Amino acid sequence: MTRNRKRPWLAALLALVYPGLGHAYLRQWLRALLWFGFALTTAMVFIPEQTFQSVETGGWSAYVQAVQGLKTSIVLPILVVQLCNILDAYWAALRGNRAAAVTGGRGTQCPNCGREVDEDLDFCQWCTAPLERDATAQ
Repeated sequence: MTRNRKRPWLAALLALVYPGLGHAYLRQWLRALLWFGFALTTAMVFIPEQTFQSVETGGWSAYVQAVQGLKTSIVLPILVVQLCNILDAYWAALRGNRAAAVTGGRGTQCPNCGREVDEDLDFCQWCTAPLERDATAQ
């Protein structure tokens, strides 16, 4: 994989571990922050306050017991948000890889500024540096 290409399965796995982490791997910082906030907000809205208080009063075992007693109507929205987060991280990586493949195969890069240049020109349209062409490419 080149520097621009990312592994979609790794982005999905990281998103499974923690909401927004897969997008952080893809360097989509705003999207990562939004997914983290969305998952946190969903949990705060749907999980009863008693479940959070059980950690303070009874410790870890009381928390595990309270979480196991949650109804499906409470857990389902949280799981849907998590699944959407995972799928979005996977698809974002695929879209990024396709975009990198399209721009990577279309032209050459300027040795001076590193930007993509038009193959029909003998100079870089960005920094006007002359380009040396291979004899095999012509």
